[in-house]
Amino acid sequence: MSEGSNQQAGGYTCGDIRFTLDRDAVSGQSHCHCRDCQQATGSAFATFCFVPDAGFHAEAGEPKGFMVPGSSGDGVTRYFCGECGSQLYSEVGVMPGVKFAKADVLDDASWMSPQSAFWCDTAQPWVAMPEGVAKIAKNPG
Repeated sequence: MSEGSNQQAGGYTCGDIRFTLDRDAVSGQSHCHCRDCQQATGSAFATFCFVPDAGFHAEAGEPKGFMVPGSSGDGVTRYFCGECGSQLYSEVGVMPGVKFAKADVLDDASWMSPQSAFWCDTAQPWVAMPEGVAKIAKNPG
């Protein structure tokens, strides 16, 4: 990616899956403290950016998906690499046409600055919430 480019590359640890996203298309960035994100990441929360489908471009590989029920009753599908298991993005039934691209698989996530945190009601008590980040008890709505 060249300096000044609006394209951000990313992919999995094993290199089987690669993608780019258009940083100009990103409509927000957040942390999620729900139990599902905690279990999926093996950490206290997931960090991601919201990217409309038109701003997300698969370059190589085919991710696998696994759907779990969301709190709304609609599904949350987590996409991951079938080879190494790394996560790529999620799709949420209540927000069709948007990918929740995980920060940890971006080649460079230094440009990210999450503005909100969801599911703070289930945040681990040892997590310090950043100042200036909107703290939302459950899903935004």
